[in-house]
Amino acid sequence: MEPIHTLFATQPDEPSQAVLPDGLRDRYDGNLCFPPAPEERPYCIANFVSTLDGVVSFNLPGQSEGAQISGANEEDRFIMGLLRASVDAVMVGSGTLRAAGPQASWLPEAVYPAAKDLYRKYRTEVLRKPEYPLVVIVSGTGELDLAGAVFHTSRTRVLILTTEQGRQRLSRSGSGVLASVEVKSLSAGEQGISPSVILTLLRQQEGVELLLHEAGPTLFGEFLAAGFMDELFLTLAPQIAGRVAAHPRPGLVAKVEYSPATAPWCKLLSTKKAADHLFLRYQIGDQRA
Repeated sequence: MEPIHTLFATQPDEPSQAVLPDGLRDRYDGNLCFPPAPEERPYCIANFVSTLDGVVSFNLPGQSEGAQISGANEEDRFIMGLLRASVDAVMVGSGTLRAAGPQASWLPEAVYPAAKDLYRKYRTEVLRKPEYPLVVIVSGTGELDLAGAVFHTSRTRVLILTTEQGRQRLSRSGSGVLASVEVKSLSAGEQGISPSVILTLLRQQEGVELLLHEAGPTLFGEFLAAGFMDELFLTLAPQIAGRVAAHPRPGLVAKVEYSPATAPWCKLLSTKKAADHLFLRYQIGDQRA
């Protein structure tokens, strides 16, 4: 792993306020902490990797994950694992689940095994959280392959949020016999399951205060448009993917469009680098005032 260097941070890094244990703090080159959650919903952070020209997926069979964008960058994987280790729950959509393949589990060490013990110590001894975060899967249709590793990983709770139709389909597929899996049906509107309903349920029924959004551009766009995204961790990979009209490649946000008057602005909280990759942390919101 290349050294990660902090180039800019809005807040001074005071050792007396350290949250990360030394092993993680040294690798991350600084501390990592988050504001308290609002009473009505979790504090929501997202993590993406993008090419220089704004592509977040090559959208090719078997090559649609962030690993192809980052070049399987070790430092990016370390930070992804660190964010998973920091939160109460990780949320993905059914499209992300399919793209990640049957072995995906969304555990902190799954993406960066070298820090497994550090991640566990951080969660259990410093943050006083369960060993692994809750995995939340959002699927309106319930069309999920329940043979995937995420549904059979020891000590991992999986919560599937779906519609009544989706719940019935999952029940027929055998979700009821999976001890670590719970399915909850939510009312769905014309545009799908409401981000507000999802976040209220996670906060009030599951006690989730810090949520990591690892879903794709469509679900991210829905949460962003509803005003529920608080921070974005964006890895900028030093490659160019290109686009053609016949084969679209998604950017950070899909199926949401802003005007110059309504487009959200963001505040840069920190910039880190390792070799030629940049690791940016933004506060999301209208920061023009």
